[in-house]
Amino acid sequence: MSDNGFYDARETRSAEERRAEQLATVREVLRHARERSRYWSATLADVDPDAIQSLEDMARVPLTRKADIPGRQAEDAPFGGMEAASMSELSYVFQSPGPIYEAAEAKGDYWRFGRAFWAAGLRPGQLVHNTFSYHLTPAGMMMDSGARAVGCPVFPAGIGNTDVQVDAIERLRPQVYGGTPSFLKALLDKGQELGRDVSSINRALVGGEPLSASLRDEMAGRGVRVLQAFATAELGLVAYESEHLDGLITDEDVLLEVVRPGSGEPVAEGEVGEMVVTVLRAGAFPVIRFATGDLTAFLPGPSPCGRTAPRIKGWMGRANQTTKVKGMFVTPEQINAIMARHPEISRARLVVTRENEKDAMTLNVESTVSDAAFADTVAETLQAITKMRGGVEIKGAGELPNDGKVIADERAYD
Repeated sequence: MSDNGFYDARETRSAEERRAEQLATVREVLRHARERSRYWSATLADVDPDAIQSLEDMARVPLTRKADIPGRQAEDAPFGGMEAASMSELSYVFQSPGPIYEAAEAKGDYWRFGRAFWAAGLRPGQLVHNTFSYHLTPAGMMMDSGARAVGCPVFPAGIGNTDVQVDAIERLRPQVYGGTPSFLKALLDKGQELGRDVSSINRALVGGEPLSASLRDEMAGRGVRVLQAFATAELGLVAYESEHLDGLITDEDVLLEVVRPGSGEPVAEGEVGEMVVTVLRAGAFPVIRFATGDLTAFLPGPSPCGRTAPRIKGWMGRANQTTKVKGMFVTPEQINAIMARHPEISRARLVVTRENEKDAMTLNVESTVSDAAFADTVAETLQAITKMRGGVEIKGAGELPNDGKVIADERAYD
């Protein structure tokens, strides 16, 4: 920990220094993954690590979609060839919903949660009441190793047994809670119901589910300052809040991109897109351009707290918008293929409705060309790619909602 109130000096480095160091690490990770992993050797066969000299160059690296991993691992057990180490070199194997099997090493703060805990106000010697599960998934270990990296003991409470947990809180007097926001409320409610003193908890680092403003306010009214972090089992910490509550600050050890759903192309700052994350670690389980399926958007400028890493709005929904129309699947990739054929289109959104008991679809596009002939041409491309007829409506710049949706299913059934 640094002497200026930050977790380390990297949090306040210049954007140029951060990007240069991150890209140098990306090149190292790419070389390591190609040499040690069967999956990455094939995936990165056409990628020259030395050619990755800018964030824009990352678009040369194929995406790995979270949704595809369970099938891959089922065909090539246990890890789908994604591991870059032998089983004897691993410390843990976890199973997340899917199922997805992740390999991990017991190397310090492996999932990097110490940074998020520090920003949430945890300081050495405070006791952390950790209610994330310690079985199957790595969530409990993520919080555990992060707290211990700060210099704090952990009470491994896990989920459930609220009566037992409020008894432990009253006796042990932990200052910090780790877990989901809803279970924090459940514990405080149970303590109130049983007449137990759970007031020692005055800080919380939460994740695993959305944190509503109303619940944050309720917890503040009960004396608990709640900050949130965004993480996944495969990636560890991705972003976290600071005291200013001005978006989530990206972790120093991930390279985060926001891309148009269904493509690997970056969107403009402020535009909603899919989170794509590369973990800057050449370890046993490389994670490179991992398409999470979660939507977010970059916020302009650094945080007022002084941390200079890019900020995101947080979790804004799911990017997987594949839907079935007239018995056939339509995917975001198809909408992006239409845009690729017509560079005049800057943004597109397929709206699916129900008319006279039949599915109907209309492609709304923001375009620099607005005549009827262009709309007819785009409609022909829509039919050629989706194998179904649909209308095309030309919109002006900025008319389509900035919510990350490429396909909007607006059908209503009685």
